[in-house]
Amino acid sequence: MNQRSTKIVQLLSREKDEITVAGFAEYFDVSQKTIRNDLKEINHILKTNKRQLLDIGSGGGTISIPKDFRESLSLLLEENFNNYRLSKEERKKVAAALIVNSADYITLASIADRLQVSRATVINDLKDIKLFIKKKGLTVVSHANKGLRIEGAESKRRKFLYELLKPTVQDYENSKNVVAWHINVQAGDQSIIQKILSEQECRYKRSLSDSSFREIVLFLRILINRNQIGEFLENQIEKNSDNYMFALDILKVIAQYCDVTITENDIHYFCAFLDEIRYVNNEAFNKHAMIIQMITREYITNISNELGINLNEDYDFFENLSNHLESIFSAPPMDYPEADIVNEVLEDNQDVLEVVINQLPTIYKFQHRKLTDIEIKYIAVHVCAAIERKKNKEVPFRVILVCHAGIGTSILLLEKLKRHFKFRVVDVISAHEAMNIKQDSADFVISTVPLENCSLEYVVVSVAFNDTDYIRVGNRIDALRNSRALPDRLDDDGISARGLIDKITPVIYDLIEPKEKANGVMRELRSVIRHYFKQSIENDADIISPSLHHLLRTSDIEVDVKCTDWEDAVRKSGNPLVEKGYIEQSYVDAMVGSIKKYGPYIVLAKGFAMPHAEVEEGSIRLGMHFIRLKEPVVFGIKDADPIEFVCCLSVIDHKSYLKAFFNLINMLRDDEYRQHLHEAKDSEEIARIIEQYEYNLSLIHI
Repeated sequence: MNQRSTKIVQLLSREKDEITVAGFAEYFDVSQKTIRNDLKEINHILKTNKRQLLDIGSGGGTISIPKDFRESLSLLLEENFNNYRLSKEERKKVAAALIVNSADYITLASIADRLQVSRATVINDLKDIKLFIKKKGLTVVSHANKGLRIEGAESKRRKFLYELLKPTVQDYENSKNVVAWHINVQAGDQSIIQKILSEQECRYKRSLSDSSFREIVLFLRILINRNQIGEFLENQIEKNSDNYMFALDILKVIAQYCDVTITENDIHYFCAFLDEIRYVNNEAFNKHAMIIQMITREYITNISNELGINLNEDYDFFENLSNHLESIFSAPPMDYPEADIVNEVLEDNQDVLEVVINQLPTIYKFQHRKLTDIEIKYIAVHVCAAIERKKNKEVPFRVILVCHAGIGTSILLLEKLKRHFKFRVVDVISAHEAMNIKQDSADFVISTVPLENCSLEYVVVSVAFNDTDYIRVGNRIDALRNSRALPDRLDDDGISARGLIDKITPVIYDLIEPKEKANGVMRELRSVIRHYFKQSIENDADIISPSLHHLLRTSDIEVDVKCTDWEDAVRKSGNPLVEKGYIEQSYVDAMVGSIKKYGPYIVLAKGFAMPHAEVEEGSIRLGMHFIRLKEPVVFGIKDADPIEFVCCLSVIDHKSYLKAFFNLINMLRDDEYRQHLHEAKDSEEIARIIEQYEYNLSLIHI
C-alpha cells in the first residue's frame, strides 16, 4: 500500500460519521478514481486474509465499514510494510542504524538477513554506509572474522540514532519511519514514557509543542535502550541549566518504571537536549517576556494603524501573538511543517502579509535575530485570525480544538469554523494533550489528526477546512442536537467570585444613581462576595489574571509627584513597592540598569512609561504602583515625551499581569481617559476612573 492508502485505513478505523469516496478525494486532492483504486487494494488484502470487505457505493458514494475492521487494522498496516521494498538510500540508513546500535561486532550476513537482501548487496552498499556514518563523527572498524563495529563517543552514537529516527510530520500523521520499522533502537513502554513526560510537563509548567513532546519521547527511549544494553555515556560537561530539576525528575521516574540505570552523565546530557527544545510557553526560557509583550503591544498598534482595523482591544490576539513571539525567540529558528497551508491562507491576504513585513522594524528594535520567511508568515496568520475574530461572537456550543500545526494555524482554523457554526471554544490544545480531556469539559472535539485515548467524540478535519470537513462537523452537531446529548451546566463565569461580580455590576449601575453611590455599593458587594467565596483580592492572581483595578487601588496611586529626571521617576514609582514588601531594592536598581542598557523601551504610550525588571532580580509579589508627575520628564522618545504617568510593575511570572497590563495600555492610548487621569484631583479619583474604565469594558463584552 502507498502512504495515502495507509492514511485511508487509519481514518476509516477512527471515523464514526459517514465517510464517502468523494470526501476522501477532496481530502487528499486526488480523483475519485484514484481513491477507488486505493480502496480496491485495501479490499484485496482483506480478501486474501479472509476478512470482511469494505462496501464501496457507486459514484461518490458512502463507504460502509465492516464490524471487524478495527481487528483488521494491524494486519493492513503490517502488510503495507512487509511488502515494502527498501530503496538503496533506505537500506543505507537501516544498515547504519544496525551497526551504530550494536554493542558488539555485527556481521555482513546479519545485516543482509535483516534487510532481506544478499550479502553481495550489503558489500556494494558498504562504502556509502561507512561514509554516511563518518559524516556524523563515528568510524566503522572492520575485522575479518568478526564483522563491523563502531568507534566513537556514546553521545555521538545516540545523536546519530536520534537524528535518524527524529519524527517528522509525515511520520506523525500516518506513516512509520522506515528505519524504526526495521530495527528497534528504542526501549521502554511508549505510553508510560508519554505519561511520565506529560505529568512532569504539568508539574514544572513547561508547555511543549507536539513536535518537541515526540522528540523528547524518542530521546528517552533511545537512552533506555542504550543503557539497558550496557552502553553508557562518557563524562559530560556540567553546565548551569534551568532544566536540571526538570530533567532529573523525569529520569528518576523513568528509572523506576522502565527498570533502567540512570547516571549523572545522562542527566547533564538530557539537560543539554532540553535547553535546545522548543517550548510553546516556558517561563525559564522567556526571561525577556515582558519586553516581548511590550513589543507586541506596540506592534499591534502599528499594524492596526496601517491596516485601518482596530485590533488593540483584542486581548486574545495580544496574548497569542506575544506567546508566539516568545516561542520564536526562545529557541533557534525552526522549519515549520505547514508552510504550504500557511501560503494557501495568505494567498487571499497579501495585504496583511505586506503590513506585517512593513512593521517588523518594531520587533527588530529589541531582537537582533532576523525572522525567517515562514516565521513572518505565521505572524501574518495570527493577524488574519484576529481580523476574522472581529466578525464573530462567543456562542453556545462548547468545542475543544486539537491541532498539531501550531497555535497560529489552530486559531485561523477556528475562525474558519466559526463562519459556519456557532461555537464557544473551551480550549485550543496540542494532540498529545488530548488524552487529558475530561468527559464534561466540552461537547465534542475538532482535531486535525486522529486521536487516541480521547474521552470525547471527535471529528477529524483538514487545516484548510474544505466542504467535506464542513459536512462532517455539521453531522456531529446534528447528532448532538438529535440525541439531546448536551449536558446541563452552569455558565463558566458563574462558579467564581469574579464571575458573579461581573454579572451583578451592570445591574447595579443601571439601578442606582448617582454613579458615585453605585461605586460605593459595588465596593461593599465585592467585599461580601469575595468573603463568601473565600477569595481575597490578593488571591485573584491565583484564580485569574487580575484586572487593573485589583492592582491599582487608591493606596497604589500617587499624584503630583516631583521628579528631577526619568531615573528619579522610575525610582519613585518603585520605592513604595519596596516599602510594601512587593519587591527588593535590587529590583529598582535593575529597572534603571535595564533602561540604561536597552534604552527607554518601557515607554508604552504618549506620556506613559511602565518600568519593570525580571523576576530573579528581586520581585516578591505581583503588584503595581502608579504615579502622576507634578512636572513631566523626558525619557528620550520623541513621539511620546514628555512622560506624565509612570507605573512600576512587579512581575512574578510572565502571565498573571497580562490582563491588567493590557487594560492599562489601552486606557492610556485613549485621549479621553488620559485627560481624565491628568485632571483627577487625587488618588481616589484616579482609582475610580480605572474601575469605571474596566466596567465600561465589561459592558462591551456582555
